[in-house]
Amino acid sequence: MNNTQEGVLLSFYTHARARHEGKLVYEWLLEHARRQGIGGGSAFRAVCGFGRHGVLREEQFFELADDLAVKVEFLLSEDQSQALLQTVRDSGVDAVYAVACASFGWLGKAPNDH
Repeated sequence: MNNTQEGVLLSFYTHARARHEGKLVYEWLLEHARRQGIGGGSAFRAVCGFGRHGVLREEQFFELADDLAVKVEFLLSEDQSQALLQTVRDSGVDAVYAVACASFGWLGKAPNDH
């Protein structure tokens, strides 16, 4: 049985402590995706990196680096991706995004076989 789907990987990048409407941006993104019926999303915090200003930031022992990035990603259909991007645009969220073509599926039980 082939359970592979074609779609997109939609990734957002924001600062770990960036806020929008009183919430952390990555929480806001996940919440709004869930409201739109998107089946899942994940947030990942960077341990080291640099942005457009070229300043290298890294997590320090016993300290959380405020300027490190958080990546929030979703595997979506093209229509879901466009709808979520439009929600983010309309809300004025401050984030960078990337969209890539993706083939994805699941191993083991299908998501609806709980």
